[in-house]
Amino acid sequence: MKPQSSSLSSSSSSSSSSSPPKASAGPNNKKRKLNLSAVPEKVKRVKGEVSAHTEQSQHGSLSRPPRVSVLPDHQQQPITFQELTELLQYAALGKTGGITQPSWCRLHRQKKVRGVNIAIVEGLTQSHFYKHLLLLPHLRTKYTTRVTFTPSSDHVASDIFNSKIPKPDILVIPRADADVPNALKFHPVITTFGTQCKGLTGYLLSQEEQIKKHFPVKGMPGFEDFVCTDSIDHVTDHSPLFGLDCEMCLTEKGYELARVSLVNNSGVCVLDELVKPENRIWNYLTRFSGITAAMLRPISTTLRDIQSKLLKLLPRDAILVGHSLNNDLLALKLIHPHVIDTSLLYKKDFGQRFSLKVLAETVLKKQIQNGEKMGHNPTEDAQAALELAQYFIQTGPRQVVELHLKELWGYTVEEDSSDHTQPESAPTESFSDALQALGQSVAYYGKRDVVAMDLSNQRWYSSDKEMLKSFRDQTTCPFLSVLHFYSFSKLVKKSRPRQQQCPSVCVALQDMCVVFAGPFLAGISERKVKRLFWCCGPVRTVKMLNGVHAKVEFKLLEGAMLAVQTMNGIIVQGQKIKVRRPVHESILDLDVTLDVLMSDSLNICQLYAVKLKAREVETFSPNLSGNKAPALANGASSSETQNKHVHSITDESEMCEATLREMFAPFGAVQSVRLLSKPEKQARHAYIKFWSPDGKQAALSASEDLRIKNYLICSALTPLHLPSWVTMTTVSSGPDEIDDETTKEVTQTLKKLDRSLGKLFQSLPGSTLSVVLLLGQTRTNDDHPGLCLIEVTQEP
Repeated sequence: MKPQSSSLSSSSSSSSSSSPPKASAGPNNKKRKLNLSAVPEKVKRVKGEVSAHTEQSQHGSLSRPPRVSVLPDHQQQPITFQELTELLQYAALGKTGGITQPSWCRLHRQKKVRGVNIAIVEGLTQSHFYKHLLLLPHLRTKYTTRVTFTPSSDHVASDIFNSKIPKPDILVIPRADADVPNALKFHPVITTFGTQCKGLTGYLLSQEEQIKKHFPVKGMPGFEDFVCTDSIDHVTDHSPLFGLDCEMCLTEKGYELARVSLVNNSGVCVLDELVKPENRIWNYLTRFSGITAAMLRPISTTLRDIQSKLLKLLPRDAILVGHSLNNDLLALKLIHPHVIDTSLLYKKDFGQRFSLKVLAETVLKKQIQNGEKMGHNPTEDAQAALELAQYFIQTGPRQVVELHLKELWGYTVEEDSSDHTQPESAPTESFSDALQALGQSVAYYGKRDVVAMDLSNQRWYSSDKEMLKSFRDQTTCPFLSVLHFYSFSKLVKKSRPRQQQCPSVCVALQDMCVVFAGPFLAGISERKVKRLFWCCGPVRTVKMLNGVHAKVEFKLLEGAMLAVQTMNGIIVQGQKIKVRRPVHESILDLDVTLDVLMSDSLNICQLYAVKLKAREVETFSPNLSGNKAPALANGASSSETQNKHVHSITDESEMCEATLREMFAPFGAVQSVRLLSKPEKQARHAYIKFWSPDGKQAALSASEDLRIKNYLICSALTPLHLPSWVTMTTVSSGPDEIDDETTKEVTQTLKKLDRSLGKLFQSLPGSTLSVVLLLGQTRTNDDHPGLCLIEVTQEP
């Protein structure tokens, strides 16, 4: 069976940070085949790590520690205090305590969390963090999750302990003749399929749903060389179901088919064959696929052979059933319009999915994929998926939910003989009371809070140093602990704020997104300049200076970097232009800052990519009538002039997630792809995140080969949460700045603070959720958001 992940389903503009898919998400398009001769050794080094990481990511959940991932829709949004407490309460109490996953993020493997620690840093804003980024090596390298934070009061510590939580939810199930209660109305299965039983055609995925869930669909770009089954347009409730499952090996082109199983409507296996992958195999994934080199050595069956057999075996009205079936069809390079995906029948909140193993054990009471066997049995998995679909269709969505509510979705069920249909509101208690009632220790360290806290373990200290020493000297770390650091706040309060003598950090960030270009021919419009530079990244504004020079401001730091790297010296309308960054006090340390951002924990595995198009600067080349000349290929020269010219572009294919995964798969396993475009527009720019930093480096070393394929790439620079910070910050006046030109107090205080937070992090037990809150500053007409940094400590 294919690797299973508890990841979120991705949207058209972003993909989830899930385990790598089993199969390449696009066709083997020879036109895009890269010349990797320049980086064979790098790719060889990468493949070992990729294979090992792939196995661990997809199947090693039993040995993997907890981790936090922010949902794609919330990555660029600030979080409130209420949303923060959702994470803290779920980490500490989990589903057994009646708490559900946070609405904005996912805490994976919550049951392994051994403690929760919150470090509150008073007076420090997100602006301070990025202005003094070089002084904070611990915070910028150890914490892989950052989100903008907006506290609701000045008493965050008290609010955390006193935050109310419901006691374990009691879900009231009314009599059969009563209306559906609200508790069921919003269950993901009920909201998708309703409460009434329906025929099997009621659970087929529509074409729109298939596109959204990344199924191969006829006519969609990227699937031109896929084989289509000879299916009728409309099936009925009596059409036969066929269970399908595939196993893959990891090759130099990604995941390729190695074994396929097909079972009929009665569960009888009608096809079970090994398949010889077309490309060189890097890893057989034997532990999970059961495939070995010896098994495939005598095999001559190809993918085309399997496609032909499936076309003969499947009747025209066949309905294919599988678990995460899109991965199987992608591996088979097969398009079939009538499908049921069991991972989408038994739905979880926020797009998460149950594994086939969990569903088989809970619903069918069958043991599959157990550790005693070498690898998965695809026939067994195909039969399990088929039986799960048949059970769901025969039982109906409402009864499935009611029968397995506690086992699968974690609710407690009570039968109700009364006439009411609304569950009574559950009584609440404070977070600290709930933990102490369970025998868990709770402690607060820091200054005396204004709002009283009813804790048995409160300790007050006169300095951050004394507080940290007391915490580290403990023999046992409290399960929930809050440490309040306030040394920086004291410095801010005693220092005299300056009125914009220092440039705002937001202004500095804006300056880093600006380039100056020219000279252009007189009369060129801002619109044409914006169109020219859009190939490097989304452009915010263009302002013409003296008619021949332009100030171009990008929305992203990467856009300005690519513009300087690739557009300096190109010919536009016969005129050679220069592209330079501005020279301001705010960006004197630009090179150092960019290096730090590239190596930042949020960007270390991430690339920024742009797909070039032939029509981008045709309007700038009237003397080259009939020639295509707008993509920016730095170093490409014309036969008539030895100047830098843009080379001819012939590849006009649409940029999509499948195309990008296929393009970058040779460098390393791709974790996620995030397209930067509105759903109704064609994507031009994207972020590609690898599972390993070596994957990113391998891609960067092949940048010239990628440029030939019309892609510009650079290291990612812009953390996802920055747009929300910039939007919320009042730029008209900065936060209370300290006169660090005449005193070293700020530098010394921040360095000490970072070292203290580093020592705190090291003293925490493994699998502890560590949260650092920079509280920010909120005043009348002057808001400077804070920052929330999140990480789970590793086992020693």
